[in-house]
This record gives sequence, structure tokens and C-alpha cells, in this order.
Amino acid sequence: MSRERDFTSAILDARLPVPSGLQDGHSQPAGRRFSVYRNNVAVSLTQALHQGFPTVARLLGPDNMDGLAGQFLRAHPPTSPVLTHYGDAFPAYLERLPQLAHLGYLGDMARLDCALRRSYHAADAPPIDAQLLATLSPEALLASRFRFAPALCVLRSRWPIHSIWRYNTQEGAPKPAAGPEDVLITRPDYDPVPERLPPGAALWIEALQSGDTLATATETACAAVPDFDLSAPLALLIEGRALTDISR
Repeated sequence: MSRERDFTSAILDARLPVPSGLQDGHSQPAGRRFSVYRNNVAVSLTQALHQGFPTVARLLGPDNMDGLAGQFLRAHPPTSPVLTHYGDAFPAYLERLPQLAHLGYLGDMARLDCALRRSYHAADAPPIDAQLLATLSPEALLASRFRFAPALCVLRSRWPIHSIWRYNTQEGAPKPAAGPEDVLITRPDYDPVPERLPPGAALWIEALQSGDTLATATETACAAVPDFDLSAPLALLIEGRALTDISR
């Protein structure tokens, strides 16, 4: 195990020497070839972070993102050969860096990028027929429980993360205003769609995800936001094809 750790550390950190006893195809010390391999690994992981966290990369700029990627990959080597999953620890890592303390929103922006990536790769699940809801009496609807598509995700933040995302990804989007924002991610077709949630809606969806009936989840949301209206978030769930089953 010590040799494996030495090899992994040397692959990810160009400051470390080539592990002793390592040879190339000609039975010679693997100096130059190891350096080429090490560079390829670093480049691949750096590209994976750029692709996995595009909003963060845009906010930081390519050079700063490259530098942070180099630091991160040494502290958090991949645990899976699937690079599309690499970087789960990146949001918390960004929040711990003193030099980024003035960008307090950066960790949550990384979480939004990560959630969009997870939603994209989530399993497919057929949605319920929206007309089914219209056939239920108000009493039956309120007593209902829902199941959700694996692609659905809810993020709650004290930062305007949806507005920051829009400003950095959509032409002509308004400059973000200060304030908390909650985001719903659904995947109605092939690509995830982030939507800003109205106040109380994230709490409402989380209650439904935990197994509460529609009535109980609505009571929970109204206790926090007295004027909460379930019609808007329910429409987002239906339009996002995020409801996969309904039961009592």
C-alpha cells in the first residue's frame, strides 16, 4: 500500500521524485516517460474540473481555475475511474481557501454546477400523466404523496446563485441582486434546467421528498412563509417532468 500511495502522490505532484524501482519498457528508470504520464493525468483532471464546474471556471478565469485545479487534485485524488463524477469535494474545498473568502458565493456556485452534472447523468424515469392530477378531488390531492425523478435536485443558498448562474451563462441576463435564492433542477428532456423557486417552495418540495402528504408539506411551507402558494412550484414539477408516481 505504501508503494501505491507513493505512486499516486508522485503522479499528482510534479514536485515529488519518480518512485524508486519504476522502469520503462526498456528496463530503464522511468524518468521522462513518467513525467509525460504525470502531465497527462494532471491535464485530464484539470479538464474534468473545467468541464464539471463551468460556472466556477468562468467566474475565476481559466488561469485561476488551472491553479486551483492543480492544488485540488493533489489534495483530493480521484476515487473513481469515471471522471464525470470527479470533484464532489470541490465546493467545500473552495470555501476553505482564505484567498477566496471574498467570494463567499463560490462554494454554492460549485454545488449548483455539481448538481447540474449529477442531474444530467441521473437515471431516466417516466413522469406521471399530468391529467391524472386533474381527475383527483381536492381532498384526494391533498392526501396524496409523490415520488420524484432521480434527476430532480433542490438547492438552498444564502446567495443569489440562480441569478449569478444566469448572468454568466445567458446573454443579456440582468446583473444579480444581493439576497438568498433557492433553485430547482429538473430534466424535462435531455439537459437539466435550473429554475429559481419562490419563497417556501424549497421547503415544500423537501417535505414532499421526505414522504409528507401534499397537505402536510403545504402546512410546513405556510408556517415559514404565510403567503406560500403551491401552484407555481407544482407547475414547475409538472413541466420539468419531475413527478414519477402519486399515491395515498
